[in-house]
Amino acid sequence: MPRFACLRSKSIQAYRLLTALALAMAATMAAAQNQPVDAPSAAPANPQSAEAQAQTWNWHIQTTITGQGYPSLSAKYTGVNSLPTAGQARETVSLDFFGGYRLWRGAEFHADLLTWQGFGLDDTLGIEDFTNGEAYKAGTRPPHEDLARFFIRQTIGFGGKIEAVPSDQLTLAGDQPATRLTFTFGRYSSKDIFDNNAYANDPRKQFMNWALVANATWDYPADALGYTTGISVELKRPKWALRYGFFQLSNQQNGFTAEDQFLTWPGVPTAGDDRFFHDWGMVVEGERRYSIGGHPGVVRPLAFVNQGEFGSYKAALSIPGADISKTYAHRHSYGFGLNAEQEITKNIGVFSRVGWNDGHNEAWVYTDIDHTGSLGISVKGDAWRRSRDAAGLAVVMSGITKVNQQYLMAGGTGILDGDGNLKYGREFALETYYDHTFPQQIHWTMDYQFVANPAFNRDRGPVSVFSTRFHWEF
Repeated sequence: MPRFACLRSKSIQAYRLLTALALAMAATMAAAQNQPVDAPSAAPANPQSAEAQAQTWNWHIQTTITGQGYPSLSAKYTGVNSLPTAGQARETVSLDFFGGYRLWRGAEFHADLLTWQGFGLDDTLGIEDFTNGEAYKAGTRPPHEDLARFFIRQTIGFGGKIEAVPSDQLTLAGDQPATRLTFTFGRYSSKDIFDNNAYANDPRKQFMNWALVANATWDYPADALGYTTGISVELKRPKWALRYGFFQLSNQQNGFTAEDQFLTWPGVPTAGDDRFFHDWGMVVEGERRYSIGGHPGVVRPLAFVNQGEFGSYKAALSIPGADISKTYAHRHSYGFGLNAEQEITKNIGVFSRVGWNDGHNEAWVYTDIDHTGSLGISVKGDAWRRSRDAAGLAVVMSGITKVNQQYLMAGGTGILDGDGNLKYGREFALETYYDHTFPQQIHWTMDYQFVANPAFNRDRGPVSVFSTRFHWEF
């Protein structure tokens, strides 16, 4: 134990040193340039010329440190995937180096080197609307690295009205036609393209809960870190957009895809997937933008289907111990979602997500939830003269199908749940946060979450989770 504690201490010290070096390097380079690295060049004389204003390259860094803990909770029994009753505290740390380069007209290359360390509460188990969007299901004590993103984006414009596209971690600044076709292919997150929301999308600066970061019923294609290989296409018009994506699934539940053997350090020898057209996830999303009284709003309907060697809840019920691994067969899962956001005033916005999936087969990637609904509000700090601060409040209600309930009652386990028994009740989660922004893009957040019927079990909880988060980006 002393040797293990020493190793953990040294690894965390090394990670903090790496973060400090990143901060120092960013400050030095910014000072040398005397301007932000992502500042676009001066506007061209001809406003229709996209090439004259296009950013050739950019780079960004972010680091996020999240600490979470909860006091003891009541429970009539405890299973293999249950949240411990004694209470605990955990931390997660992430560090990303982003780089983008313009290859040719309309083409961008982007890469993201991710370093992560830490664990979610109970190794990210026991709560379906999980409380930390930075808690990967691949926790580690010593820091690990991953080439999380490695993709090319090709945009084809169709002329007409021009709009400015700002620089960010995965985009080069420049002018783009408002009507355009964009292809993205390589390794990235399907969440980079789909199910975005202005008020509830980024667990590093906004809400932390998984069900507020994405639609919890969309078993979105990804490895255990949230990334995979795929291709997507988007047709964007001034008032609407249509997107389609095709992504690889791993051949193990909540596992790593084949490229993780080489792009993750240390490598994952068990990583793998089947033929590209055998284990996959497809998603299609529409987007309709509108305005009410001068305040913008967006509605995004989404549909998805996954194909792979999945287990069946119904088939597992006839096996002692509900061993679902003995029921694997070639199956499909599908579902639908709706994502909406609406500005109420310049500083207040509301949002909602609802989702449903068929719930017959085991979840493979994200959560075990079969139906969900969320509603929330986000407020900027202008009213108290803190224009860069933000506060939010949201609620989530999630549940599962009858056959999924029977499977858990029989002792089955899912990605996040499995108490050995079940007195079913829909899981209810509430989250509220305040994000305080300091100069130099430093964020400090206090967050509280209340979860009733964790993992759909009325015999356990409720639980209160307290969090603090530090985030810096450049």
